Amino acid sequence: MILVNTENISGKKLEMLGIVKGSTVQSRHVGKDLMSGLKTLVGGELTAYSEMLNSARALATKRMVAEAEEMEADAVVNVRYASSAVMQGAAEVIAYGTAVKFL
Repeated sequence: MILVNTENISGKKLEMLGIVKGSTVQSRHVGKDLMSGLKTLVGGELTAYSEMLNSARALATKRMVAEAEEMEADAVVNVRYASSAVMQGAAEVIAYGTAVKFL
């Protein structure tokens, strides 16, 4: 499966199949959440949250690709990601794009 954040794929004619998306809501372990809270006092990267968001993006992408494969797509174009805080320590990540078939 080809994933691109452009509207076209160079050298390919595309048939648009429709919008596909994948999403997940994830949270951190309470212990890691407390440690991250302390880290905000001194500054620096909150690695527990970086890892959580990387994992969430990967899972959202996997779910988007699975939806595209169900449509028998060859690629997903115009791929985008969005995230939002659902509650303290939990975030939703969504991956979305347009499933296409090569002509």
